[in-house]
Amino acid sequence: MNRSQTAALVKEWVTAEALRRHLLTVEIAMEAAARRAGLPETADAGADSVEAWRCVGLLHDLDYERYPTQADHPFKCVELLKSLNAPAAWADAILGHATYSGVPRATPMAKTLFAVDELCGFCTAVALVRPSKKIADVEVKSVKKKLKDKGFARGVSRADIELGLQELGVSLDDHAAFVLKALQDGAARWESALDL
Repeated sequence: MNRSQTAALVKEWVTAEALRRHLLTVEIAMEAAARRAGLPETADAGADSVEAWRCVGLLHDLDYERYPTQADHPFKCVELLKSLNAPAAWADAILGHATYSGVPRATPMAKTLFAVDELCGFCTAVALVRPSKKIADVEVKSVKKKLKDKGFARGVSRADIELGLQELGVSLDDHAAFVLKALQDGAARWESALDL
């Protein structure tokens, strides 16, 4: 599977603009992380490539709109991917991003997906309360301040963000700066979320 095929799946499965935006932000963060790790560009190299990490980021919540319960999400997505002969590493990473799945995050791809998922959603929420509603106006200090406000973006698991930091072995300052830079650099790709 490649990026164009995964985008086609998102167009088929996801109609909500907010969810499409989230999928795109996670894709962008995964792409940036893969490049930082020096992975090859194309999926021809197997699971560890920039394209593969992008695809996993784009697909990780594919089933959430149709199947939002823990009984189904992300299991329906993984069933679909298996039927399409997607790499097993993709399924493992997607299952691992849901702590209740029982699948350990054993690969850099899985650990990165888990670590960027909630933080991407949180950074987007911080941007949306700015007067400009632009990610370009968000700073690390704003993210850290809002994380302390338990009433802000209640659906974002602070515990998952902390666990993701621990698993990657990075500080909140460094990880938030990295994710913000990736989202700011890719803002034109995700702020509209109409085009995949």
